[in-house]
Amino acid sequence: MVKRSRFVKVFLTGFALLVVAARPAWADHKPASSIPAEALIQPADFAASLAASTAPKPLVLQVGFRKAYAQAHIPGSEYVGAASDDDGLKSLRDRVTALPRDTAIVIYCGCCPWRKCPNIAAAFEALQQLGFKKVRVIHITEDFGTDWVDKGFPTATGS
Repeated sequence: MVKRSRFVKVFLTGFALLVVAARPAWADHKPASSIPAEALIQPADFAASLAASTAPKPLVLQVGFRKAYAQAHIPGSEYVGAASDDDGLKSLRDRVTALPRDTAIVIYCGCCPWRKCPNIAAAFEALQQLGFKKVRVIHITEDFGTDWVDKGFPTATGS
């Protein structure tokens, strides 16, 4: 029984390593700091632009995790999936593929501190590769709760 238990443990460890190797590691993604400063918008500035009744509204996409979106998100924003995985990037591409390339798009995540976010740079890069020229990124330095909800900016809940 001891030998079998050890075999199972070694097999499962090897299998886990294989699975991890088959998927892109978060460490392989570009960091959020790779997004150019001119593409960033501060939460307060974006909240103010949403409140302006005359300003045309951009397409707002949340590129983080569904649980975070369900807990609180920007009203009118759409959940497209975590851009740190292939399914999330596919969902993002599918959502925007038919749009004119001059469509104003704002993306945000807020799952964790900016310096650790596995989603935002991948989403920004995917939109750039598709030819979108008016992509802005909400610069959420800590997390969505701290930098948006706690500041009293408008939120919605649910999926």
